[in-house]
Amino acid sequence: MTLDELLEEFDEVLDSGIKIPGKKTVVDIEKLRAVVDDIRLNIPSEIKQARGIVADRTEIITTAKREADGIIRSADERAKAMVAEQEIVKLAQEKATEIISNAQTKSREMRKAAQDFVDDIMRRADEGLSANLGEIRKTRAALHTQVPINKD
Repeated sequence: MTLDELLEEFDEVLDSGIKIPGKKTVVDIEKLRAVVDDIRLNIPSEIKQARGIVADRTEIITTAKREADGIIRSADERAKAMVAEQEIVKLAQEKATEIISNAQTKSREMRKAAQDFVDDIMRRADEGLSANLGEIRKTRAALHTQVPINKD
């Protein structure tokens, strides 16, 4: 018999009792003891089932927690790796921007220095040529002012 059937039988024994005034009932104690004994004999199988269910539930919960912890740990590691990767990319981009900026600054400085150098050379050449041209003009003027040479 199942535990539910035994409890039903227990109720029947109580219901079959003789009612006396004052909400009291006289029951057959032997029948009642027999039902209680049967309940005791059948409880262990029900309790074993309940304990098995509780053990399975505990094992399932433990396994689920272990898996959840693993998933969380894996996600945390992946997030840290992604953050580290993003940080590396960010640092690389900042370094590249700095290198490009420095290269552009140096390029402008070198171009200006080259222009200044060429301008200085051209200025000196201009001054030298102007001085030489002035000398040539003076020499020509001096030649024109000298006495003409006879052509015999």
